[in-house]
Amino acid sequence: MGYRNVLVTVAVAADSQRLVEKAVSIVRPCDGKITLVSIIANTEIFPAPMLGDLRALMEEETLLFMEELCLRANYPNIATRIIHGELGDCLTYANQQQPFDLVVCGNHSDSMINKVACSAARFINTSNIDVLIVPL
Repeated sequence: MGYRNVLVTVAVAADSQRLVEKAVSIVRPCDGKITLVSIIANTEIFPAPMLGDLRALMEEETLLFMEELCLRANYPNIATRIIHGELGDCLTYANQQQPFDLVVCGNHSDSMINKVACSAARFINTSNIDVLIVPL
């Protein structure tokens, strides 16, 4: 069984390249599709006048970063999306919009408690989609 439609969660960080490379290695044998999704946390903690500018700046920086990830991946079938909110909710939303066979996430934490209670746990517990958590 090959995965043909893979969602990869990326952040504006060098480690994201490793997640994209992993996804490419998974979908390449069956010419599958990859969707990179970056989640921007809600920015309501900032005063209203700053909110629009901050959100636009964060989205622009994220889009540029994801474009660079796509270029480095050297794989033709990669789409990108930015979603605002919490990881578990965003993964559920993205899967409702376009069903995926596999979700690839990174785990940046070294502490045992964070490994057990990772931010993707709610999605994992409520979904029937395979999830690959890559240690970074």
